[in-house]
Amino acid sequence: MKILKGDLIHYTLNGHFDVIIHGCNCFCSMGAGIARLIRDKFPNAYQADLKTDMGDKHKLGTYSQARIKINGNIFTIVNGYTQYDFSGRSVLVDYGAVQKLFARIKKQFADQRIGYPKIGAGLAKGDWEVISDIINRELQGEDHTLVELG
Repeated sequence: MKILKGDLIHYTLNGHFDVIIHGCNCFCSMGAGIARLIRDKFPNAYQADLKTDMGDKHKLGTYSQARIKINGNIFTIVNGYTQYDFSGRSVLVDYGAVQKLFARIKKQFADQRIGYPKIGAGLAKGDWEVISDIINRELQGEDHTLVELG
């Protein structure tokens, strides 16, 4: 895993990534964190989320996607369903869903430049050490980068 400091959306708009992934809940809200920024900046990504079944636990480990074309850049936004709910006191991220999601990402987006934030480790309260181990294992051999706010 490569690590960059900065803004994932800014890097993407400047042609740094072919695919960006962010974590979502299963309730089609995209109402907080980077999901909200993506929803507001890229309405097509939010529309892809809204086409899924709201509250369906079977979405865990899957994703919806939107192909974006802006200023000569073309990239895909992946709405990864890594948590069921969006509130609660306990850990919300589902580590099994993270593993299934990134296994799917490897198959679908092999040989592309992939960027992501600390999926599941912010508002979803997950352990980044556990999550980063899963990502590194599932994306072994791929060009993938964590973009940390900085």
